[in-house]
Amino acid sequence: MTKTQIQVPEELFRELRSFAKQREWSLAETFRRAAELLLQVYPEPPDQQTTAWAPPTSGKVGWKGLSAAQLRDASFADADPRLA
Repeated sequence: MTKTQIQVPEELFRELRSFAKQREWSLAETFRRAAELLLQVYPEPPDQQTTAWAPPTSGKVGWKGLSAAQLRDASFADADPRLA
């Protein structure tokens, strides 16, 4: 077993100490169980996206017949004038 030192905010420490006391666990046991639970809930890191996400182009979402510039102009025409 490895011995380590961690820093925990005071309020969290008080809550954990109370939690451990209610269950008659040591703080070390409480942290070990918390770490085991964390690894069960998040077993693998999320996949790293290799390409930057981009929204679909207007041709792919049903705006046939309008160019990107026409769509932009239409969206600005519908904008609330108080936001300009």
